[in-house]
Amino acid sequence: MKTKDELPACPVATTVQLIGSKWKLLIMRNLLVRPWRFNELQKNLEGISQKVLTDSLRSMEADGIITRTVYPEVPPRVEYALSELGESMRPIIFAMETWGIAYKENKQ
Repeated sequence: MKTKDELPACPVATTVQLIGSKWKLLIMRNLLVRPWRFNELQKNLEGISQKVLTDSLRSMEADGIITRTVYPEVPPRVEYALSELGESMRPIIFAMETWGIAYKENKQ
């Protein structure tokens, strides 16, 4: 997790730095519905590479946006879910969805 000194002074820039990539937003979109396993996310997010997904998940976990749960099974099962901090982004992502729907309707 970044310290306050490592984050931009502008709150919008801070948000963009933490979740502003295309893939992080789409990962969060999926995790709003339910916890997902790595392979499920990779299959659902068409075009994402294994490295980018791994890096995005690690970064989001380090920033406290998602949680990673490892179940003591053979083979091991790992699930990713939104943390309480990640859940606080729900209204923002919903607003983005609403805006996107309205934009598409007005473009026709």
